[in-house]
Amino acid sequence: MKLGARIIKTGVAIVLALYLAELLNLPSPAFAGIAAIFAIQPTILRSYHTMIEQIQGNIIGALVAVIFVLLFGNDIFIIGLAVIIVITINLRLKMDKTIVLSIVTVIAIMESQQGAFLTFAFIRFSSVMLGILSSFLVNLIFIPPKYEAKLYTQLSDVTEDIIKWIRISSRHASEHTLLKKDISRIKDELLRLEQIYSMYKEERSYLKKHIQPKSRKFVVYRQMIVTTKKAFETLKRIHKFENEVSLMPEEFQSQLQHHVDRLIHKHEQLLLKHIGKIKTTTSFEEWNGDCFSRHELLMVFFEQQQKLDREHRDMFARTVPLISAINEYDEQLEHLEKLIHSFQSFHKQENHITVENEE
Repeated sequence: MKLGARIIKTGVAIVLALYLAELLNLPSPAFAGIAAIFAIQPTILRSYHTMIEQIQGNIIGALVAVIFVLLFGNDIFIIGLAVIIVITINLRLKMDKTIVLSIVTVIAIMESQQGAFLTFAFIRFSSVMLGILSSFLVNLIFIPPKYEAKLYTQLSDVTEDIIKWIRISSRHASEHTLLKKDISRIKDELLRLEQIYSMYKEERSYLKKHIQPKSRKFVVYRQMIVTTKKAFETLKRIHKFENEVSLMPEEFQSQLQHHVDRLIHKHEQLLLKHIGKIKTTTSFEEWNGDCFSRHELLMVFFEQQQKLDREHRDMFARTVPLISAINEYDEQLEHLEKLIHSFQSFHKQENHITVENEE
């Protein structure tokens, strides 16, 4: 089992909260440790927003608990009623994520009365607040999340899977059931890729000189994701129209296979170019080789269609969505190449990526 950064940070946050509680001689350090669990988040920005929400939830829980004890005492049924009120307030304020912590605060304050109640309530409130702040501090300083390497790795892995299947399917060598199952898996991986990209965008640059390069990187990675999705769409179309393609003239099948091979080769090269694994001087035209232009592919397609009889011409026409998907894939690849070239021309120092898996 692999221990990810978030798991380690949760443990460190609990230790820090308990240590600070004991250092400050708080009578119930356990509540600080419990509160620390709820504030750990995958990004610093989310951790900040969560901290603000948890502080608000803690205040709501403390106020309700104090009011109920002063007015009605701390009977177990009164505690239950206070919890219901706290949940209702949180829901009304659309603070669903703070409900659990608010309940913890209510129980922590109402479970007993030792000495001066208001002093006791303040100490318990402070214990919970200490746990929240400890988590934010750990998330800010200890193993700060860096999602670019994780994003690139996930993007590269998903693209590699798609390209592998395109290469096999375009040669009619894929096993239909296995590919159908893998298409479903790749769809889930693309959703995960979007989530990682969302977290990557939340990583902030605080130095002015880093803001513009980071913004342009967002654009490059967004286009990478769009291009990979177009490759996935091409794979699905090849899979869907496999029988129709197999009935096409052999000459056109060979031309189409060669064209698709050039596109996926270009895709592989662009990913490597982005991380500096190949020369940045390698041009778009060099990768294009004798590949059709988008217009030429359409012309060849319709020329082949005109050579067929009516029955086969109708069958041939059903593959228009496949040709459209291939051309859209080609268009997105061309746009990606321009963005990568532009970024590397203006931000050479910011192009270094240490590719590694981070959980």
